[in-house]
Amino acid sequence: MREIESKAVTQAVRQLCIDANCHLGEDVKECIRCSRREETWPVAQGILDNLVKNYEIAAEHEIAICQDTGMACVFVEIGQEVHVAGNLEEAIHEGVRQGYHDGCLRCSVVGDPLRRVNTKDNTPAMIYYDIVPGDGLKITVAPKGFGSENMSQIKMLRPSDGLEGVKEFVLQVVREAGPNPCPPIVVGVGIGGTFDKAATIAKRALIRPLDSYNPDPYYEELERELLEKINRMGIGPQGFGGKTTALKVNVEALPTHIAGLPCAVNINCHVTRHKEAVL
Repeated sequence: MREIESKAVTQAVRQLCIDANCHLGEDVKECIRCSRREETWPVAQGILDNLVKNYEIAAEHEIAICQDTGMACVFVEIGQEVHVAGNLEEAIHEGVRQGYHDGCLRCSVVGDPLRRVNTKDNTPAMIYYDIVPGDGLKITVAPKGFGSENMSQIKMLRPSDGLEGVKEFVLQVVREAGPNPCPPIVVGVGIGGTFDKAATIAKRALIRPLDSYNPDPYYEELERELLEKINRMGIGPQGFGGKTTALKVNVEALPTHIAGLPCAVNINCHVTRHKEAVL
């Protein structure tokens, strides 16, 4: 049994919060640059140029790429042969607390959804656990802004709706979102499981590298088709028109009940942030 001190978890989460908010992933940057090369609408070109300039300035000066530094979504893959000495969950929350303070990042979390009192340290984080084989501990911090989160939807489709029903729902969600989630967007789609699991895998789809596709050719084809159709909508960067409404569509699927076809769409803006560390 391998032992990891909770202090190491706190330190890792602290740095991941800062890095994720200040340094956009290379896969996302390459998608933006590629979209810029293919864009023909001058207004859209100018916006994409500004996005590139923005993330370059953020990295150079170690400042947040976006003023909405998000709610900290933390994905934890913990090996069966790992023991964390101390309270793992509290260590994660403390890492978020330190990271948002030390990185001068905006604290956007309220302690209760109706009474709306800010916790002033961006905690608690939203934590997703997976138990995996081995003695490793992988932590991914994905700050989630709510301009895009608010545009996400879930629908309990009927099995008879099938593939076409899934496509129609995904396209409907993006169409209704319009310019609100700060396009070009990344679209995470979760199909199957239960009501809650479909939403979870849709969010997890957003941290999959944008230069990858679902390993199942059936779902890879769906990803490509949805991206093409979304970019034909003409919403464009920041809603000003153009070819670039979405950078990528990532689809994940799970087994489900014979009577169900859950489908969740979790949208992210062009600042699709996530950083990971393995302890």
